Amino acid sequence: MHVAVCIVGFRNPDDIVRCLAALARSQHADFEVVICENGGPDAFAQLTAVLAPALPGGQSVRAVLAGGNLGYAGGVNVCLNETPAADAWWILNPDTEPYPDAMARLAQRLAAGDCEAVGHTLYLPSGKVQSHGGRWEAWLARAISIDHGSALDTKPDPAAIERRQNYLNGASMLVGRRFLEAAGPMREDYFLYCEEVEWCLRAARAGMRLGFAADALVLHHQGTTTGNAAAIAQKTRAPVFLNERNKILLTRDTYPARLPIVAMATLAVTVARFVKRRAWRQLGYALEGWGAGVAGERGPLS
Repeated sequence: MHVAVCIVGFRNPDDIVRCLAALARSQHADFEVVICENGGPDAFAQLTAVLAPALPGGQSVRAVLAGGNLGYAGGVNVCLNETPAADAWWILNPDTEPYPDAMARLAQRLAAGDCEAVGHTLYLPSGKVQSHGGRWEAWLARAISIDHGSALDTKPDPAAIERRQNYLNGASMLVGRRFLEAAGPMREDYFLYCEEVEWCLRAARAGMRLGFAADALVLHHQGTTTGNAAAIAQKTRAPVFLNERNKILLTRDTYPARLPIVAMATLAVTVARFVKRRAWRQLGYALEGWGAGVAGERGPLS
């Protein structure tokens, strides 16, 4: 199985070099790497200056300059378009470090033939699980990371996770050709956040199934470019605004009949969440994003 590893960068060459070093240790040797740099010509020059054209195992590494900041989904789509001959595509954040056997385990699960995309165990530098897949709660427009905060050495039940999950964590997910043919590309008008949830839900409506490779481990440093890993009262405008806006857009696109109820429910939950932590500035960002979602505004942050 030939895998195209798709990485979207934004002025973070150090993250990408670290990720490539981890990929160079991969036990699955049949892959290539394509990187879409969203940060402009200067960032592209800095990135290409530290990239070798191939990994030590001979796998090609290519960088592509985006025509402006396309957002995460737009960058992923550039990578997909650059690698049409692949059998599968590993959407991988630049701030990750896959274990040497991670790609092999993901490819093995996909090759079983009873699923079209595969997630796995993603964990944080603290040693705690970030997610074993995700569950979108439609009535509250809320993404739940399955087993978030659990101990890494606690073995998950793959069958139970596959029954529960309805989306895969966008920081690391392997998708097959049938998935892409059924779902199409990511929605670029989300720009950042919730795009992987909408993608998976769209694929599910087309009959695609999500698998889980329990023993595929990937370390995720999380939020090194977006600032989304910061404490709630320290978050910047972009992650708060876009997250709140896109939850409403996802509802509008996927469950339109529920929009009036979901909009009011998310408003109440959002206000309570930020007020409880006295994050007043962030509450303003959140309300702005919520209003943009209700108004159907899309695209990059203005």
